[in-house]
Amino acid sequence: MSQPAVVLLSGGLDSSTVVALAQQAGYEVHALSFSYGQRHTVELEAAARVATASGVADHKVIDIDLRAFGGSALTADIDVPKHGSADDLGNDIPITYVPARNTIFLSFALAWAEVLGSSDIFIGVNALDYSGYPDCRPEFVDAFQHLARLATKTGVGGAEITIHAPLIDLTKAEIVAAGTALDVDYGLTISCYDPDPAGLACGHCDSCLLRHRGFVDAGVVDPTSYQPGAAPS
Repeated sequence: MSQPAVVLLSGGLDSSTVVALAQQAGYEVHALSFSYGQRHTVELEAAARVATASGVADHKVIDIDLRAFGGSALTADIDVPKHGSADDLGNDIPITYVPARNTIFLSFALAWAEVLGSSDIFIGVNALDYSGYPDCRPEFVDAFQHLARLATKTGVGGAEITIHAPLIDLTKAEIVAAGTALDVDYGLTISCYDPDPAGLACGHCDSCLLRHRGFVDAGVVDPTSYQPGAAPS
């Protein structure tokens, strides 16, 4: 019988690839998504599509309200920055960073993993072609893994709890290539920070630009549905 693993699933390109990688590695995937007050709730529809298409064992959507704190263009009435190309992205942590989001999400994943009797949690963070978020770095993943082994009955009992971050050292093009080889249907996913109500991508936020460049560099047709006239060049 396959070992259970909790996989954080946002409905975007990276997390959908991680679902496929975890399944390829032989894990029984229990997908975990969050309705956290984000402006782009269409991502939850995408997560549901991916979970169904991937045949995961279970898919839970947890309600938490990070709009109570705000502090991000994704959880407050702050405009999402737009750019002409991926080359225009700066090095500063952008306003789309949601304070402590991955720490919160991994804490929920850790709780569910312990109930499932699992020592494995997967997260699709990436430290190369990404927006500069501090909770997407290898140092963060290592630190949370150390915490997980200290703070749980599973860890104290001697289990080597592992936070898997299989995309951490990959470029976006390498991620697209890996997922394409595993037949991930990226047309089911959305990565946009500012989609319209129909779920069409804006084409010019950080995430749209990095995603599109990944498809171009991988030589794979971009299946993203963009708002009229908004597709990146």
